Amino acid sequence: MLSIEQITPHLTWQLRRDVLYPGEYKHDMEMEEDNHGYHFGAFTANKLVAVVSLFQNGTDWQFRKFAVADGLQGQGIGRQLLNYVTNFVLQEHGTRLWCNARTTAIGFYTKFGFTQTGHTYSKKGVDFVIMEKNL
Repeated sequence: MLSIEQITPHLTWQLRRDVLYPGEYKHDMEMEEDNHGYHFGAFTANKLVAVVSLFQNGTDWQFRKFAVADGLQGQGIGRQLLNYVTNFVLQEHGTRLWCNARTTAIGFYTKFGFTQTGHTYSKKGVDFVIMEKNL
């Protein structure tokens, strides 16, 4: 059984590092914006298995650092967490949800109604495309 709850920023750092930035230092996972966002964790058997951070700018909301533990991807955990975040934004009267998607995740986000904006960039050897969903 999966439970999703709001967590403190520092609880996101281990999974952020392990899944998104292997080989980097855990303390480098902290972002200044963390203090101004919402952070959610998905737990199974009291173990943190997925994290995402959410930031508001008016009615626009951006999610960042979306990570599901290795070995648990493809089991619906990311889907449940993304649905949870989408519903949270809707409750907060958000009208647009967007992210900087790794190009390897385009298919995942497309399944949830996100579209590519055409804005792309590379950072640290990883290609990204901005994807959005109007709510």
